[in-house]
Amino acid sequence: MALMPVADALAAVLADAEPLSRQMVALDDCFHRVLACDVASLRTQPPQPMSAMDGYAVRAEDATQHAALTVIGEVAAGRPFERTLGAHEAVRIFTGGVIPAGADAVVIQEDTAREGTTVFIHEAARAGRHIRPAGVDFTTGDVLLRAGARLTDRDLSLAASMNHPELPVHRRPKVALLATGDELVMPGQPLGPGQIVYSNGYALRALARNEGAEVTDLGIAADTLDATVAGIRRARDSDADILITTGGASVGDHDLVQQALTAEGVTMAFWKIAMRPGKPMMHGRIGPMRVIGLPGNPVSSYVCALLFMVPLIRTLSGRRDIHLEREPALLGCDVGANDLREDYLRAVLAVREDGALVATPVTRQDSSLLGNLSAAHGLVVRAPHAPAAPAGTPCSVLRLPL
Repeated sequence: MALMPVADALAAVLADAEPLSRQMVALDDCFHRVLACDVASLRTQPPQPMSAMDGYAVRAEDATQHAALTVIGEVAAGRPFERTLGAHEAVRIFTGGVIPAGADAVVIQEDTAREGTTVFIHEAARAGRHIRPAGVDFTTGDVLLRAGARLTDRDLSLAASMNHPELPVHRRPKVALLATGDELVMPGQPLGPGQIVYSNGYALRALARNEGAEVTDLGIAADTLDATVAGIRRARDSDADILITTGGASVGDHDLVQQALTAEGVTMAFWKIAMRPGKPMMHGRIGPMRVIGLPGNPVSSYVCALLFMVPLIRTLSGRRDIHLEREPALLGCDVGANDLREDYLRAVLAVREDGALVATPVTRQDSSLLGNLSAAHGLVVRAPHAPAAPAGTPCSVLRLPL
């Protein structure tokens, strides 16, 4: 089978993917959920003209410099003044208080002097000054939150002010993660001959959760067809939207994932991609469950998950920002010519004094080296057959998640 270009592989992974169903969720549980439809305000904010400062509500025509006005009452937030302000009258008012009828300005308390029921104006009032008009923030019916937005903490505050106790959001994608390999041992457990510590799942679970997915860990399947098939069935039984497998995606006698997937009725869209790291990646689908078979090498596994799993989760979540953004940068060192595969070089990023972003690929790009992946800030993307490039050459960078 020919190697599939990265762009074609991503298109296959996202083919026919649609946002998941809508559900109403309490506001406190909506952080980083994705809105399923536009949301309009149920109220006007502020509902009435309100004072922006502590001071005195006055009629601007009366409150000239050195004027003396009679104080006839007080307004605090939540306690409006019921009378209409008359000529040469003032009302003591506090921030958030409703402007009394008849008043059209606020003189801040620093610009006044008070003696009993008389307030002396030291600086003339100006109509509208220190008053927040009704609806200056928003009015009933204003659409302030749009479908596809991933809700921030500020959005939640806005939704509450709009009088929404809950919001319509897309269901979180359910991701099931199945590792394969007799050589894998959990961290902290004794290692036998030829065994290694299982590490891929920790990064993949964190990456999926950071994108808003619910993650089920299916553990480690032994290198047998029965064990791998059983893991796939557990994913289906859990109603997973996405099954992520790690390991067993290559061509060795013990690489059984593709065989197990096919035995379970998974229709394979591709196997092997023209990229480095991560050539032996596969993708298929069985019913509504989409399957991404990641390589076992930890760097390959992570880079493929970033490039393919993340956009799929975002699509199913209903987000607008599906695709990872590339940034322009300059190479911090010489790089050699590329072959037929698209290359994703782990790189350290720095900003020069002139503001230019500089990406310096690490010396060793082996797909098993987690230390270099952890130290990297981004991936330098090099096209297939790109020529050798000296330091300072413009390049494209994908930032790694923080």
